[in-house]
Amino acid sequence: MFIRYSIISIWTFIDPFYHLIRRLKYIGSFHNKKAIFRVKLTKYKGKDFLLTDGTLITKNDCLLKIHLHNVRILREVISINHPVQRTRAIYKMVEQSMPLLAKFIEDHKRADNIKGVIGITMLNKGVKKLGFEQMYPESGIYTQFKRITQMPIFLLSTTSLSFRRIKNQKPTYLFMSKSQLFEKYLGV
Repeated sequence: MFIRYSIISIWTFIDPFYHLIRRLKYIGSFHNKKAIFRVKLTKYKGKDFLLTDGTLITKNDCLLKIHLHNVRILREVISINHPVQRTRAIYKMVEQSMPLLAKFIEDHKRADNIKGVIGITMLNKGVKKLGFEQMYPESGIYTQFKRITQMPIFLLSTTSLSFRRIKNQKPTYLFMSKSQLFEKYLGV
């Protein structure tokens, strides 16, 4: 446990620099709790992807890229020892942030251009229930790069580790169209 706290302390120090370098924006707060997403606009560079609501994501479409605020999440769940309870706590934080994400896009000056949201994660339990659709990256090099960069959050967020579980864990693209996001979280 000491090692986890030490890593989170170091990460807490480094995180503001990461936030600045990546040019991320916080999306707001609700009931005195900040959303756990940080975001930035991006142009999609992957292969075409047809979402179940009929939205086609194509090269150069404007998407809002979501980043979990990992340090904040880990600080809130570090004391939870049971893996199922920890997963539920993370899920609840994401779920509570989704309406704020929808509102952020609705109020954004480029809202008309934003086609949806995209993220990439190795923590992908429950994402379909949240409304996301999944796609695995095709590039083996990119997949390995993302696996390496996302391994710290994966290792710190789990309590039971096995080599096979780590080896089988793959980064996953998450997509949701703007209309699906608005319908599910704003009732529009």
